[in-house]
Amino acid sequence: MYKKILAPLDGSGFSECSLEHVRTVAIGCQVPEVVLLMVVEPIKTIAYAETSGDWVAEKEKHNQAEAEKYLSELAENLEGEGVVVQAAVVHGNPAEEILDYAKNNQVGLIVMSTHGRSGISRWAFGSVTDRVLRHSAVPVLITPPPGRISGESRD
Repeated sequence: MYKKILAPLDGSGFSECSLEHVRTVAIGCQVPEVVLLMVVEPIKTIAYAETSGDWVAEKEKHNQAEAEKYLSELAENLEGEGVVVQAAVVHGNPAEEILDYAKNNQVGLIVMSTHGRSGISRWAFGSVTDRVLRHSAVPVLITPPPGRISGESRD
């Protein structure tokens, strides 16, 4: 049914909650490939106006290396369970990059977690998951944060 599953991660424990579902679907549906994707947001240079361009470049290089290491460790765990995994790190706006990756890489299913924000905090911080869900051309499986009780409001 699915040829490729995309699992966007942001380095948080919340985002990793989706991996159990990724593993289950990948093994159960014999999905040939899972892609773990991390989007590294660019450093806002305005906030660091007094720093040199070298610092920004070094920080971005460090963030890239950390993202690659993080995904590599998670991929290794999934591969140990028989899942074929690729890791990808891209740069930009998380929701846009997830949608672009899915569109340009023949992804059949996106599996991702929500951080469980609602009300004012969701409005203030926005929701990558919500944007992906509303704009994706492929099915999106959303997993709730741990400990969330069905129907519970977080306002």
